[in-house]
Amino acid sequence: MGSKKRVLIVGGVAGGASCAARSRRLSEEADIVVFEKGPYVSFANCGLPYYVGDIITEEEDLFLATPELFKKRFNIDVRVENQVLSIDREKKQVEVKNLQTGTDYHEGYDTLVLSPGAEPIRPPLPGIDLPGIFTLRTVPDSREIRNWIAERTVKHTVIVGGGFIGLEMAENLVKRGIQVTIVEMMPHVLPVLDQEMAASIHTCLTDNGVSLRLNDPVSGFKESEGGPISLELKSGDTLAADMVILVIGVRPDIDLAKRAGLEIGSRGGIRVDDQMRTSDERIWAVGDAVESIDFITGEWGLVPLAGPANRQGRIAADVIFGRDSRFRGVQGTAVCAVFDMTIALTGISEKTLNRLCEEGRMGKYEKVYLHPGHHVGYYPGSENISLKLLFSLEDGSILGAQAVGKAGVEKRIDVIAMAIQRKSTVFDLEEAELCYSPQFGAAKDPVNFAGMVAANTLRGDSPISHWEKIQEFEGLILDVRDDEEFKEDNFKGAMNIPLGELRQRMYELAGDQMILAYCEVGQRSYYATRMLRQSGFNVRNLSGGFKTFKAFQQCNKE
Repeated sequence: MGSKKRVLIVGGVAGGASCAARSRRLSEEADIVVFEKGPYVSFANCGLPYYVGDIITEEEDLFLATPELFKKRFNIDVRVENQVLSIDREKKQVEVKNLQTGTDYHEGYDTLVLSPGAEPIRPPLPGIDLPGIFTLRTVPDSREIRNWIAERTVKHTVIVGGGFIGLEMAENLVKRGIQVTIVEMMPHVLPVLDQEMAASIHTCLTDNGVSLRLNDPVSGFKESEGGPISLELKSGDTLAADMVILVIGVRPDIDLAKRAGLEIGSRGGIRVDDQMRTSDERIWAVGDAVESIDFITGEWGLVPLAGPANRQGRIAADVIFGRDSRFRGVQGTAVCAVFDMTIALTGISEKTLNRLCEEGRMGKYEKVYLHPGHHVGYYPGSENISLKLLFSLEDGSILGAQAVGKAGVEKRIDVIAMAIQRKSTVFDLEEAELCYSPQFGAAKDPVNFAGMVAANTLRGDSPISHWEKIQEFEGLILDVRDDEEFKEDNFKGAMNIPLGELRQRMYELAGDQMILAYCEVGQRSYYATRMLRQSGFNVRNLSGGFKTFKAFQQCNKE
């Protein structure tokens, strides 16, 4: 192979393509070859739902780089429709099949990088291979869906899976005039969220004509007179559809690594160290096929996101060419838009925290809910953000955050994501200096407010309770909203004393009873809590106010 370092990369897209380009930037001498079994080496798979929905109208716009561009700009040999069949670790060579000619050949390597990605989950259900049932992972997948819609005049589609792609597909199909039903086996869409944070997403979907079948998995498919496909649900109900799109997740493509004898982790991905090196010191792996360490919990997990894959590809290239780069881990920072709503999250969910606490692997935590405007209320167009912040009771370290709203959502989660990266606390969020102008935020940004509410809890200034435990409470529930708000809707059995009258009417409260105060979003009840505690009352604030209660109430109905 000569004196040049020979780097072979199996797979393109985010991890492989970024590794190839970074490798060239670090070495003009290296011989770099990328093998991609599909027809495209670098494409925007996150844009596929929008291509199906005609938001992206030209297929070519999905291609981020072509083999010709890689050759001209980086002098990298990209071979599309060339599938690596096997790895001979002793001889340090791979066997490749040219899918266009059908011929096999061998290539030697000094360094091998695996970026095979992940494959859509297609469970072995009866009828799963019927015509009109699609997955969405590649450009050809999106092309087939578009062609089916055009040729069959699709009127009703069932989307199996209510994750990010499922929601994006629902919006894009609705905008094309297609009736959509989402079937989700879990009790709510976006299972990565905590249930109460998904309640407003359900409302958004149904308001836009999307039907939801929650907590009711698909058990099989049949051909039907009422439509090309009949879906059978576990409940016994059936749904007729002109088209079905399966978006129930992906699994790592580990076949090549497994046959080569590389270590596979407990979660089913290729096991790598923090420099992306596999159990073979000359083989690296990146992207959706690998297991990554959770930055907060230290657990191994699978996080099929483009951002981590790009960073992993870059780190692998650094290490291959002598730099001491290391991957910090993942924290699951993600964002999704559906109709006029944005959903974003970072860090651990409360579901995960509860599991870790039960296993004795995580200390006690607390959470706060708040519903601030995305910018000051006096400037037109302010939209509320529903924000949930999870933090350690021991030291206030930030564990996770979830937010839902119409504007300014991802900006706040991005700030909190960086705070988690820096191992910051809620006290740091209090002091964060962020941009302020009336159309962008407030002097106290929602991020600051989240930190303040959490810090007040830790300092004991405003102890909090939560609505899901309200049935266990024995004491007085105090509604401090105005009379009109209380009459419109309230928690049954609550006593109403508006905040403005509370100082004059404290005599109506028994001094020895526990009091839970609430308002619409938690701010006025915080003022009431401070007022009453300084007057000797034992009072807590119900975090997130009546708005959060209604979210919990909706969850229970569903």
